[in-house]
Amino acid sequence: MKVAFCVALAQFVRYFFCMSNNTATSAFFAATDVKTKTEILAAIAKHYGISQSEALEEVTHAEAESLLDYLTGGIRTATSLLMQRHGIAA
Repeated sequence: MKVAFCVALAQFVRYFFCMSNNTATSAFFAATDVKTKTEILAAIAKHYGISQSEALEEVTHAEAESLLDYLTGGIRTATSLLMQRHGIAA
């Protein structure tokens, strides 16, 4: 029983703390509501002069930076807090 628990715990830690940036962003967007996702993507799109669909492609690409690296100001802070609330490391 102890061994099984330790293995499960190790898998949990590896998944949640060693998650790639694009996986963390996808998990965050899956855990949040459509309005929040839209606001975040709109902020990124406006900042970079791209469409929201292009912003989504960028932040979920295999080589993406942390979602927070694409954000500035208050929306960056709010997104960080939401990610923490959902247990997703930024």
